[in-house]
Amino acid sequence: MKEWISGRNPVYEVLRARRRQVFRLWVAQGAEEKGRLAEILKLADERRLTVERVARQRLDTLGETHQGVAVEVSGYPYAALQDILKLAQERNEPPFVLVLDALQNPQNFGTLLRTAEAVGVHGVLIPLARTVGVTPAVVHASAGASEHLLVAALNLAQGIERLKQADVWVVGLEASLEAQPLENVRLDGALALVVGSEGEGLRALVRKSCDMLVCLPMRGKIESLNAAVAGSVVLYWALQQRRA
Repeated sequence: MKEWISGRNPVYEVLRARRRQVFRLWVAQGAEEKGRLAEILKLADERRLTVERVARQRLDTLGETHQGVAVEVSGYPYAALQDILKLAQERNEPPFVLVLDALQNPQNFGTLLRTAEAVGVHGVLIPLARTVGVTPAVVHASAGASEHLLVAALNLAQGIERLKQADVWVVGLEASLEAQPLENVRLDGALALVVGSEGEGLRALVRKSCDMLVCLPMRGKIESLNAAVAGSVVLYWALQQRRA
């Protein structure tokens, strides 16, 4: 399966990660070869990729956010849960995993992937169905961070059980009465953070599989934050504790 990735940061990270086969690289005619575009062209030259100079109108057919560059590549290379646990072992770190339970919004998904990569998450688990996959829209929303992450698509209940067998503490993020306030919880060990979907939150079976539920303190008038913001806050809270 082939797909187009557009935008300067996403294209740059796709080429830098070297995880996908590259078929075509389009650059808008007359585009100034400086900044990130210059870095893209340097990577293309290193990999001996042919750069096609095309009219901007052709790039416009791929969407409005192409920024003068796009690359046609093979589909996203999903990983296995074992690859994620192996990476943690290779880094001599307790596993740090993000579990996304049926997210539907590509922007939220991409934002969480970007945060996950920034805080050093070893991998991300998503369900096999009822969720958005790592599509070009998600790659764009993550600014290309998805290209440096291990993402595994699997049965979440089974995946969570395998994490528990590996002595990973599974913590669900949910604004409910049984959830513990985030500031009272230690997240510095082997951790899998579970973030639910935008509307329904955690599904019943996934919630039941969690060792603990946590919630964010809310001091203002609104009752909650969206999935991407809330998940990002907890990921950075966990990073701070892990570094301490």
